[in-house]
Amino acid sequence: MLKFLTTLIAICSFAFVVRAQDTNALKTSIGNFEARTGTVIVKGFGEIGSVTANGATISVRCKESTDVSSNRKQYGLAVFIATSQHTDIAYVDYDEIESLTSSIDYLGKISYNVTSLPSFEATYTTRSGLRIVAYSPRRQGGIQNFLQYNDGPRIPLSSDQVAQLENLIGQAKSTLDSLQNSK
Repeated sequence: MLKFLTTLIAICSFAFVVRAQDTNALKTSIGNFEARTGTVIVKGFGEIGSVTANGATISVRCKESTDVSSNRKQYGLAVFIATSQHTDIAYVDYDEIESLTSSIDYLGKISYNVTSLPSFEATYTTRSGLRIVAYSPRRQGGIQNFLQYNDGPRIPLSSDQVAQLENLIGQAKSTLDSLQNSK
């Protein structure tokens, strides 16, 4: 009986994880493209690099997905956020990348002048729920930067780590641009 319950719990846990990933994927064009049935989809990816922050590793990968029957392609990013408890994957469509890098740059340089009130939070969120946050509880000390995925924990980022993340995403866009231009 114990073996049966253990197996049942494992299967249910796996089903929950798969459902959570599908929910993420279906919010993006590349996720919808990859979720299609009745055709062969080739999912290519390339590691660009990673940033380690507060016990988490944030990795950026390029994605090129191809429908073999029509040779139609979709491009984007996969941002892996790995902590000791779990790994999340946020998909970013190609058409969001420029806005994402511009927003990371803005939030990394934000100042207290953004509002006349004593506290603020400024955020940029992608379709899949990847969120970059600048936060200040008061007009003293420093402005804090975070990376967050959906309702997961906020990962604190130093200004150098924000710049590294922006650079990795910029490198990924350049790689995807060269892939598209070579076709």
